Amino acid sequence: MNKSKGFIEAEISKAITQWEKDFLGRGSISVKADILRDMIIVTLRAILTPAEYSVCKTKEGMLSIKRIRSNLVESGLEDLKEIIRNITGEEIISFHTDISTRTGERVMVFKLCSDIEKRFKN
Repeated sequence: MNKSKGFIEAEISKAITQWEKDFLGRGSISVKADILRDMIIVTLRAILTPAEYSVCKTKEGMLSIKRIRSNLVESGLEDLKEIIRNITGEEIISFHTDISTRTGERVMVFKLCSDIEKRFKN
């Protein structure tokens, strides 16, 4: 059975939510994965704690939170790559991420070795 684009995106969202809970100890309020050409773009909402928002009120605090959160995600990168590989069957050639300390939103971009969106075009 061929899985739909929406099904694959939902599977990725669910798996990353579980990874957050298992690896980081808590999950975001919502996770949305989108397949676009050779990329999987994952948006995670409300990932910062109230204490982190408080620390982010200064530039030094904001940079510190960004660095710490980035290090946490990077330390689990092999698990994230494995999640994407298992769901899509594709290898990841690069990974990019950033967090907004204003909105508490994180964006992850997985760049794949091929255009998987073409699979879903009829």
